[in-house]
Amino acid sequence: MLFFPVTPFDEADRVVPSLAEDLVREGVDHGAAGVFAGCGTGEFHALGLTEYAAVVRAARAGIAGRAPLIAGVGGPLGHALDVARTAEELGADGLLVMPPYLVQGPQAGLIAYVAAIARATALPLIVYHRGAAQFTPVSLRALLELPTVVGLKDGVGDVALMQRMVLEARAAGRELLFFNGLLTAEMSQSAYAAIGVPRYSSAVFAMAPDIATAYFRADRAGDTAARDRLLDGFYSPLVALRDETPGFAVSLIKAGLRLQGRPVGSVRPPLVDPAPPQLDRLGALLRRGRELAA
Repeated sequence: MLFFPVTPFDEADRVVPSLAEDLVREGVDHGAAGVFAGCGTGEFHALGLTEYAAVVRAARAGIAGRAPLIAGVGGPLGHALDVARTAEELGADGLLVMPPYLVQGPQAGLIAYVAAIARATALPLIVYHRGAAQFTPVSLRALLELPTVVGLKDGVGDVALMQRMVLEARAAGRELLFFNGLLTAEMSQSAYAAIGVPRYSSAVFAMAPDIATAYFRADRAGDTAARDRLLDGFYSPLVALRDETPGFAVSLIKAGLRLQGRPVGSVRPPLVDPAPPQLDRLGALLRRGRELAA
């Protein structure tokens, strides 16, 4: 399981490193094979450099050498370079390169953006293919020339394009790590596994590791009946709730933790928290998901 922990804030909207460390420790205890701290679920977009450093430092402490730590990087290039150097100084094992801020550049510009980050750090890079940073197979060929680019995470959802990307990497003789990074990736993972993308990010693991792990085990064991029960009874209605409001892919995860007594605080603007009726539905879904997982 790949774990994308939330960033907890207190009532004064300050990062709470001790709770961040506890959440990461618990995730690794539940079997997380990798921790992606300060990434999308961790509200990278809303963190200052000092806050980001606190998140990475807390994650490193919570992992305690038991799993690799991948830290988020992206946004304005100057900030991305500062973040990359900070993550390396704090002991991260790699970086997830998220899209640049606001502007949409051509393919040559996107390649140059990744290359600039690669020059700033020796850490391995996983490139996030989504939003303002959507690459072509030809561009992937150029990225493969950067020796520290080790992976590609898809957040676009074009399965045919991803198949071409997988084939391009194979033709280049590169052992590239491919990830399904779509929202609530469990809903699409069967299709991605079929084209050679066995890894996926699980936001659900951050709030309900027992449910996410039950799906993971069923999927890996080929237990389609157990997998489909979870998809029909938990993941599909969760996606329906998620799609009601932009940003709920993160907001629901933090809300689910709060429902379980974890004081992780609210999401930061421009994201918003679920309304009370939506919280009630989320609570019911978590109860149903645990029944199905059991």
